[in-house]
Amino acid sequence: MKIAIITGASSGLGKEYVKELSRKKTGIDELWVIARRKDRLTALGELSRIPVRALSYDLTQRSSMDALSKLLAEEKPDIRLLINAAGFGKIGSSMEIGLEDTDRMIDLNCRAAVDMTYTCIPYMSAGSRIMEICSTSGFQPFQYLNVYAASKAFLYRFSRALRVELFSRKIKVTAVCPYWIKDTEFIPLAENSGTRQKEHKAIRHYPLSSSVHSVAVHSLMDSKLGLAVSTPGIVCTVHRVVAKVIPAELMMGIWAILRRV
Repeated sequence: MKIAIITGASSGLGKEYVKELSRKKTGIDELWVIARRKDRLTALGELSRIPVRALSYDLTQRSSMDALSKLLAEEKPDIRLLINAAGFGKIGSSMEIGLEDTDRMIDLNCRAAVDMTYTCIPYMSAGSRIMEICSTSGFQPFQYLNVYAASKAFLYRFSRALRVELFSRKIKVTAVCPYWIKDTEFIPLAENSGTRQKEHKAIRHYPLSSSVHSVAVHSLMDSKLGLAVSTPGIVCTVHRVVAKVIPAELMMGIWAILRRV
């Protein structure tokens, strides 16, 4: 049985990947969708022409990874596509964001993504693909987005190196690095920390934000083409180039101005 696994599938970008894959002729027999909210996962079956298996797992819990490992060992599917879209972020100063949220960002964005990847690789073969959903924030340090950006930088570097390691097995790895996505729950939830009055927001506006549909379509195409990095939009593409040539200290100075605009 050929399957695709999508984490963070209950909303936002993960949900859009489910919808987009169901529109195409992918040769996938079943979509395994993973998130904590069982009701939302079950509802995905109504949006997809491909059979959906809802797996209500909290990937920050070791027991969830053990349950997935057991299921894979029993069914031995051919994983043609893994999309690690589960992620969590908080916007604010280091003093505003508590240790619980900080630890959760590191746990979900870093450890869980790596564990998912390593758990799935033994069930992948030539032509299989891995999409690690990173962020344009992984290209440089970002004050007031400190831990989130650092966690995405980790995932970005992990993806780039893993791509080389799996090259001989003909498994493609793409680091997907989008800019802000306007039509997801991420921004409202990320802002829900510390002072939330408009004049005191760490980031006041999100100009030129992408749409979840454009990011999903663009990044799936980039993955199919075998690109190492997908920057699905003009802002993240420019940012990737600029961050390579301008020192991090200057980039943070530019960000200090932009976040107040």
